[in-house]
Amino acid sequence: MQKNGCVKVGDTDMYYVAFGEGKKNLVVLPGLSDGLWTVKGKAWLLAGSYKKFLNDYTVYMFSRKNLIPEGYSIEDMANDQAIAMQNLGIEKAIVMGVSQGGMISQYLAASHGELVEKLVLVVTAPYANDTIKNVITKWIEMTKTASHTDLMLDTAEKVYTKSFNEKNKKYLPMLARFTKPHNYDRFCKNAYAILNFDARPILSKIKCPTYIMSGNCDNTVGNDAPYELNKEIVGSEVLIFDGLGHGLFEEDKDFYNKVLEYCNKNSDIKI
Repeated sequence: MQKNGCVKVGDTDMYYVAFGEGKKNLVVLPGLSDGLWTVKGKAWLLAGSYKKFLNDYTVYMFSRKNLIPEGYSIEDMANDQAIAMQNLGIEKAIVMGVSQGGMISQYLAASHGELVEKLVLVVTAPYANDTIKNVITKWIEMTKTASHTDLMLDTAEKVYTKSFNEKNKKYLPMLARFTKPHNYDRFCKNAYAILNFDARPILSKIKCPTYIMSGNCDNTVGNDAPYELNKEIVGSEVLIFDGLGHGLFEEDKDFYNKVLEYCNKNSDIKI
């Protein structure tokens, strides 16, 4: 099953995709790239990474809602995500949040714990540290002063290893063409939400099993972030990908197998 859907959230709606036939639910929340390139119509493209999940899980991937107000916060995003899940009848799910999606996931698990069975936090942080602020502030400025290709080049340098960039640099012009928005309003509103993010006061409210996946060469959120999360989320586990950074979920060929192994851990599904 593959579905390209749209769910009502307050006075607007939210795009999502779904794939799989399983009884267990996996909800995936993407990072800041969603401000440029939503999941709309991309079920066929996004399902490939989750092919080993599809018998036992139904995987949902959500964009942020379509009409984003000024001052929209990470906490607001989490509350709207809870509404979207409830409106789709998702009573409980394993939630995997990547980068900004991981920030949203922290609030979702803390404030709407009844919806979250397990939490997987990928290349994310508990607050906007100096590394994050420097990177995000530069990207916001680049939306005003630089070309989209230059923004994508800077993003690639911050996110991927040099070897990965060298191997894939020929695809960058095509990526820039497909991700260039009509304007940067949505991207910037998401980016400003990151700059104002601080989940440290609510991390102790996260009671579900939590898996923190990070690289030790992360030039976007820094290398202290996973340990700060681990310290505040009781019983959480950490997996560090040596030599990888913010794009580890694309660079590590075994990443999705490791996520699946954690999802199946202590469940009735055989690993």
